[in-house]
Parts: sequence; C-alpha cells; structure tokens
Amino acid sequence: DGKASEGGLNVTLTIRLLMHGKEVGSIIGKKGETVKKMREESGARINISEGSCPERIVTITGPTDAIFKAFSMIALKFEEDINASMTNSTVTSKPPVTLRLVVPASQCGSLIGKGGSKIKEIRESTGAQVQVAGDMLPNSTERAVTISGTPDAIIQCVKQICVVMLESPPKGATIPYRPKPASAPIIFAGGQAFTIQGQYAIPHPDLTKLHQLAMQHPPFTPLGQTTPGFPGLDATTPTSSHELTIPNDLIGCIIGRQGSKINEIRQMSGAQIKIANATEGSAERQVTITGSPANISLAQYLINAR
Repeated sequence: DGKASEGGLNVTLTIRLLMHGKEVGSIIGKKGETVKKMREESGARINISEGSCPERIVTITGPTDAIFKAFSMIALKFEEDINASMTNSTVTSKPPVTLRLVVPASQCGSLIGKGGSKIKEIRESTGAQVQVAGDMLPNSTERAVTISGTPDAIIQCVKQICVVMLESPPKGATIPYRPKPASAPIIFAGGQAFTIQGQYAIPHPDLTKLHQLAMQHPPFTPLGQTTPGFPGLDATTPTSSHELTIPNDLIGCIIGRQGSKINEIRQMSGAQIKIANATEGSAERQVTITGSPANISLAQYLINAR
C-alpha cells in the first residue's frame, strides 16, 4: 500500500544490480554455495543473468525485508573481498563497498528530487555516496545508480531507494538493460560493415567508412567478391545465386533445431537459402544462396561461422 512505516513494508519488489564478472563470481561462490546460502537465509529470489559478458545482471525479488537481507549479505561479502584484497597490498585507505543498481529512468526523477533535494537527503541520512548516471544504459530506458559506503550505509540507502521506488512506480514501458558480450562481432559484407546484435546485423557507418578506405588499397577484397573495389553495390544490385556444398555431418548445425539456425541466418542476411535434399551415395549437400552480393556474402559468412 506504499505506506513506508519502519520495518513493516511488505510488498514484493524487484531490484536489479549490475555487476562485473569478478563480483558475480564472488556472489556465486564455489559450486554456487554462496548464492545458495544467500537465497536460503534471505528468502529472496536471486537470479543471475547468463552469458559470457563482462557485465551481468543480478535480479533480487521478494518482500522488502528479504531484499534488505539479501543486500546486506551481498554488501558484507563485498566488504570481505575488499578486506581480503587489502591484506597483501600496500594500499592504506580502504575503498568503500560499491553496488550499482539499474533503475528505470522514469523513476530517477523522484530519486533525485526537486533540485536534487531527495538524493541529498538520502546521502546525508545514510552516509552513503549515491550517484545517478546522466545517460541511460545502452539500448535501454534504465539508468545506473551507484551506491558506495560501508555495508551498513548501503543497506540504509537501499531501504530509502526502495521507499522512493514504491511511492513512484515506473511510468510507461521500461526497456531493460541487457549487457552485451565483450565485443560485438563485426562482419564486412558487400562493402558495408555490420555489427551483430542479438539476432540482427546492424549496419555500422563508421566502420563502413574505414572498411571502404581499406578496400581502395588492394590486396583486400570484400567477402564473396573476387575483384577489389565496389562494382555499384547499392539497393538496385541485381540478385545473383551462389552455390555451396556442405558435408552431410555438418548440415545439422547449420539447420539447427526445427530449422531455427537456418531461419536466423536467413533473417540476418536477408538472403534466400535453399538446402537440397540428400542424394544417395553423396557425402555432401548442395546449398543455394540467392540475393544481392551483400546478402550472399553475409549469409556465407554466417554459414561458415556456424
């Protein structure tokens, strides 16, 4: 009901934290023991995003008291890590514990308050440092809120932030931040550079310029093209076909479960791809790719990558 009486806030909340791989490792612990203990003792659901990203999202959901318990366990664990790292180092001043929350941008205004009054009040009453990022996190409508201080100051600070978030729920739809893998793969096709994001190849103008400059100096040739330079590769490029033969034992990984991979490749490249039926006595399958030279070379690249 949003009434923030001391200790009696029993609403389910979800708080997202952004962590580096090393911090996540510390939270998970050997064979997942640390996170298991945190889940059991706090009663909160603690979810860690998958992926080989340098950053991961840790989602904590539960009644507010369970969330505070989970937060205090995380803050104390980080404090422990700091102490451990200081035992063999020459650093004399102890760095504070730092947590990064991910908050919908539509709630950041309430958190900052008029002329910064709310955030100032939170800093002064808890002794924690609080900073709200000016920009939204890439491809999302969320901002990072960095809290640092002693574990105790952090817990007090999280309590106050929870109160603000409950009193002013997010407005409109929130696009959650999803960390990207360390570096998005880059594909050069038909004289254009693309970065792969999720399931799509996104044209990358800056890299395209670089790519085109590089292409003006042979011996570079674009993928799937034998002559340097660009023979008029624009939208009106006639479609052509390209044949590939693929060993039978590899065709499965290109088609994927129920055709999921081949459909993904069709979607990303924009090319039509036909896989011939297996012919008896042959160890290979014929694959025909149709589209513009750019589509074809992108499809070829994606097939080779698989």
